[in-house]
Amino acid sequence: MSAIDIRVIPDPVLRKLSDPINNITDRIVTLTDDMVETMILAHGAGLAAPQIGLPIRLIVLEASLNPLEKEPLILINPIIVETQLEENGEEGCLSVPGYYEYVKRAKKVFARGTGLNGDTIELESEGQLARALQHEIDHLNGVLFIDLLSPIKKSLFKKKYSRKNT
Repeated sequence: MSAIDIRVIPDPVLRKLSDPINNITDRIVTLTDDMVETMILAHGAGLAAPQIGLPIRLIVLEASLNPLEKEPLILINPIIVETQLEENGEEGCLSVPGYYEYVKRAKKVFARGTGLNGDTIELESEGQLARALQHEIDHLNGVLFIDLLSPIKKSLFKKKYSRKNT
């Protein structure tokens, strides 16, 4: 396993629509191990393949987000099937370092994807797991959490972030 550099805004790969994964190869399995290590070393709750420069539909989520499991959650070609209710919660992103803001997301999420063994995984989630699923699946669609901010907060973000990176 080895850690991979995380891409940060304004890297164009973060805005690309990711391609589906058609075959679970040894390369994909190795990649998921590297993504999990990268996520853990960066103290992230999740990581999507575009964040390491690969526009493919693959996400990993921290094991602690899913109390029923002891291992990180790996989803290939994940989709959100249904959402219920809404809530505001603070988010940050490894690709938008040092910036945190409250974002409105679904409170309850039903998601589906494929595991490394090729089996379908169906999840009913709430709380941080639901938020992380939405956040990481957004990455696969070229969407960052800052895109969900109100126009005023987006403007403040642009001012703060451009000042921070000059």
